[in-house]
Amino acid sequence: MNFDFEKFQGAGNDFIILDDRKVNFPEQDVALIKNLCDRHFGIGADGLILVRNTGQADFKMLYFNSDGRPSTLCGNGSRCVYAFANKLGIVGAKGIFEASDGIRPAAIDSEGLVCIDMPDVIKIEKREAAVFLDTGSPHHVECVAEVAKVNIQEQGAAIRYGAPYFDAGSNVNFVEKINSKKFKLRTYERGVEGETLACGTGAVAAAIGVHYLKFTSLNIVSINALGGTLEVSFTYDVGQYKNIKLKGPATFVFSGNFSL
Repeated sequence: MNFDFEKFQGAGNDFIILDDRKVNFPEQDVALIKNLCDRHFGIGADGLILVRNTGQADFKMLYFNSDGRPSTLCGNGSRCVYAFANKLGIVGAKGIFEASDGIRPAAIDSEGLVCIDMPDVIKIEKREAAVFLDTGSPHHVECVAEVAKVNIQEQGAAIRYGAPYFDAGSNVNFVEKINSKKFKLRTYERGVEGETLACGTGAVAAAIGVHYLKFTSLNIVSINALGGTLEVSFTYDVGQYKNIKLKGPATFVFSGNFSL
C-alpha cells in the first residue's frame, strides 16, 4: 500500500503528517513509526501524526512520538497538523480539532502563525528550585543562569528517569531569563529521549513556570527555543492558569510517499 505524507515543522519541532481519514495506516506498528521517524534510515521527525475523521470536531489528531508509541498532547504537533488540515481544506482559518486530551480550538492569523488553545493548569508542584506541571504533557521546569552550558542529554535524562518521575517520566525544561518578556528554553523530551529544537507544551510549561516562580509578572511571554520563537499567553487567578494560548510558526517542509 502506498502512503502520501507531508512534513511540517514548528520552530524546528518536525513531524510526519498523513491524511488517514480512510484509516489505512497501521497505527499499532510501533517499529514502523519508529523507523519512519529515524533520521538516518527513515524520513526523520520528532513524531508522526495521523489525521482522522471524528464526529466531535473538524478532525481528529493521533500523535506518536519518535519511539513509535502514542503520546499525550503535543503543542507544536497540534499547530502543525492544523496548518496541514487547513492546506487540505479540512478546516478554515478558525476551527476545532480533537486531541488526546479533548477538543482544542485553533486559528491561523494573517501572518500564517498558528495559535491553539491549551488546557488549564490548576496544579503546580514545587520541586526544590524547580516546578512540575502538566500542560497536556508532564513537564519539569528548572531555571538556570546559562542554558547554553547545560548538558541536556545527561542532565535531562537523569531527571526524566529519576525520582519522583521514574518509569512514567517527565519532559525536562531548562530556562534562562533574558528579560521579563523573553526567556531561552532547551527541552529534553521523553519519547524522543533527547533534546528537540522546540517543544510546544514545554514552552507553555516554561512560561507558566517562570511566572509562578516570579521571574516575570507578565502574562504574555516569548519563549526562544533553539529552533525558533513561540508566544505563550494566559490569565492568572488565585493560583490557576487559564485561557492559555500557544502561538508560533507551522511551516510546510516537503511532501513524499512511501510503500508498505
